[in-house]
Amino acid sequence: MSHIALLPSSGMGHLTPFLRLAALLTAHDLKITIITPYPTISLAESQILSHFFSSFPQIRQVKLYLLPLDNVSSSSEEDPFYYHIEVIRRSSHLLSSLLSSLSPPLAALITDMSLTASVLPITGALNIPNYIFFTSSAKMLTLFISFHTKANSKLYGMDALHIPTLEPIPKSWFPPPLLQDTDNLFNTYITENGKEMTKSDGILVNTLESIEQESLAALNGGKIILGLPSVTAIGLLPPCFEKCQPLAWLDNQPTGSVLYVSFGSRTAMSREQLRELGDGLVRCGYRFLWVVKDKKVDREDDKDLEDVIGNELMESVKERGLVVKHWLNQENILSHPAVGGFLSHCGWNSLTEAMWHGVRVLAWPQHGDQKINSAVVEKIGLGIWEMSWGWGGKDMVKGQHIAEKVSELMGNELLRIKAVCVKEKARAAAGMEPGGTSLKMKALAELTETWKKYSS
Repeated sequence: MSHIALLPSSGMGHLTPFLRLAALLTAHDLKITIITPYPTISLAESQILSHFFSSFPQIRQVKLYLLPLDNVSSSSEEDPFYYHIEVIRRSSHLLSSLLSSLSPPLAALITDMSLTASVLPITGALNIPNYIFFTSSAKMLTLFISFHTKANSKLYGMDALHIPTLEPIPKSWFPPPLLQDTDNLFNTYITENGKEMTKSDGILVNTLESIEQESLAALNGGKIILGLPSVTAIGLLPPCFEKCQPLAWLDNQPTGSVLYVSFGSRTAMSREQLRELGDGLVRCGYRFLWVVKDKKVDREDDKDLEDVIGNELMESVKERGLVVKHWLNQENILSHPAVGGFLSHCGWNSLTEAMWHGVRVLAWPQHGDQKINSAVVEKIGLGIWEMSWGWGGKDMVKGQHIAEKVSELMGNELLRIKAVCVKEKARAAAGMEPGGTSLKMKALAELTETWKKYSS
């Protein structure tokens, strides 16, 4: 039996697709090991890992114990998740003995995109094929692998990234740290890992060929960078846990009537913006389920809900909404028939879940890859994006404008139909039979046959 190991990185946005991929690979007669950097940065990661390994006892967990960092620059403190990636990167030399000790010997390692540059030399020395799992959109991958060729004076003189056969990516869509000085972890993370991806054995993306055909064709056709290995769309990766009861409150709401509001596991809005958002949700007149987040890292999020949004707003939302300040299983929420819309930051995990369940999206990108992902939302007809809102935290968006856009989303029947069409494409690509649960995706099946040859 061929042995495949997976190495995720920091944050739920990176961990969740790795767990889904690992669960899917168990259907392909493979021995699966997940190497988990320890300790995790967030409580949500610890909890989902515990739940996952109890649900999939056939998958082995091996911990990579991280080394403490003594010399950390002040810029790294701006985002604890990128700091944690740096900790993993600087501990990666410990992988050599860990990978060598796994039995049977590995046929391949699947590495998180953020660890490409630090792990490829190790697997190369051990002669282990290394595939990179890119946990964002194929459109974002076009920027990720080409940025290092522009990361000098050429970047500042252009208004967009121009790639043959593709629509230009405006510079205003770039993650803001890329346009700052180069002495920040995010810039280094993009530049170094993008440059080294040509040395991998393949790149996996959790996307659909049918929704990102142009980007995938450009990536595989040598239009972006020469020498890039095959880029394979392996999505959309289905949920890996059995569905459980989400919230009793949802069961009492009419079908399609609820707007789900969540900005992911690492986006914290200012108190002022949270209160404008609450005002907009009250004004719009639609039912809503709102997940409030006050701190980037959930272990530090210890304030009461009333302290964050205020007692007056708390009273106002009770008539039509439910506000919570704890982690929810988003899959269970989006799959509920009462949910008809999703106000989202457009992290790629959230979008793939919206696609899988056929829920239309109101895009409000906050940071990172999220403007580029929002462009995908509009292009495929999954939802709407109000570009004037800019990046989260930069400009204050007033409640009245939020209410107008929510009404535009929830009142648009054509968007609802298009979202259902995206859902049907996702289920078809996953090989799901009309009444069945077959999830042996063709692209993934072909990859597993390649890995089996490595070990034969």
